[in-house]
Amino acid sequence: MNEEASETNCQYLTFLLDGEIFALDISQVREVLDFSAVTKVPQTPDFMRGVINLRGNVVPVVDMRLKFGMETAERTVNTCIIIVEVAVDGETTILGAMADSVQEVLELESAQIEPPPRIGTRLNTEFLRGMGKKEDRFVMILDIDKVFSSEDLASAGIVPDGTEEAVNG
Repeated sequence: MNEEASETNCQYLTFLLDGEIFALDISQVREVLDFSAVTKVPQTPDFMRGVINLRGNVVPVVDMRLKFGMETAERTVNTCIIIVEVAVDGETTILGAMADSVQEVLELESAQIEPPPRIGTRLNTEFLRGMGKKEDRFVMILDIDKVFSSEDLASAGIVPDGTEEAVNG
């Protein structure tokens, strides 16, 4: 293993989905919003909850529970939308990722992160960067760019837009 890589610290925003801890690289997180009214868009996949107005920009909102095949949950006071930047086909797209709750910013060294488990050939774990540990629990570190394929986004009517970076309200 590369000694320099093993000493690199990364910060991750942790959040809960169905009692499990997930994490996103903090560099791809723009902000966290309280859950607000989402406008449903007809003929989109179930995981696509709809769109919100974020300072004059239309931002698609994806229910991460449904994307990962979990049960839909009742909205609570902790339900939130994590605004993330996703790279798709070389373009940056802004998405809202709906989560049960946001936990904290967690700093992990590369040495504290294990590679994703190999669970046979039928289960796709490509969207996992690795597994970290927080106390006695595992943290699933997502590669948000691989959670959504360009086909997923196209089926949800989401078109990558390189101008999003310049439009920062």
